[in-house]
Amino acid sequence: MYGTKSQIRELAGQLIGHVLPLSLQMYGCRALEVVEVDQQTQMVGELNGSVKKCVRDQNGNHVIQKCIECVPHDRVQFIVSSFFGQVVSLSSHPYGCHVIQHVLQHGKPHERSDVINNIAGQTVKMSLQKFASNVIEKCLTYGTPNERQLLVNEIWVH
Repeated sequence: MYGTKSQIRELAGQLIGHVLPLSLQMYGCRALEVVEVDQQTQMVGELNGSVKKCVRDQNGNHVIQKCIECVPHDRVQFIVSSFFGQVVSLSSHPYGCHVIQHVLQHGKPHERSDVINNIAGQTVKMSLQKFASNVIEKCLTYGTPNERQLLVNEIWVH
C-alpha cells in the first residue's frame, strides 16, 4: 500500500467490520502488512471463531499465514490455539498444510514444539502424504535437535 500513515490508517478503518468476507477474497491480506498494531489487532480479532473456515479456504489461508507472520504473537494466540488437536488433519489439507508450516517457521518455540509433539507418532504416515510431507520437512528444519531426533527415530524404527 502506498500513501501517508494517515491515509493508510483511514483506509484500514474502512476495512474494519468486513475482515472475514475480505479474507476470503484474493487480495484480502495486504492491509495486515502495513497497518499499525492497534488496527491489526482489530482486524485479526474479527477472524476469531472463523479461523478454521479461513484455513480451509485458498485465500483465507493466506490471510491466516500473514496474521502469524505480521501480527505480534500475543495478538494471534487464538489462531494458533485453534490448531491444537488438528495438526495432523490440517497438515494433510491442501491449504491447511501451509498454515502449519507457517507456525513451524514463524511461531514461538513452544508453538513449534506443540506442533511437533502432535505429529510425533505419525511421521512415517505423514511423510508419505503429498501435503503432510512438507510439514514433516519443516519440522525437521525448524525443530530443536531433540525434536528432529524424535522424528528421525520414528522413521528408522519403521
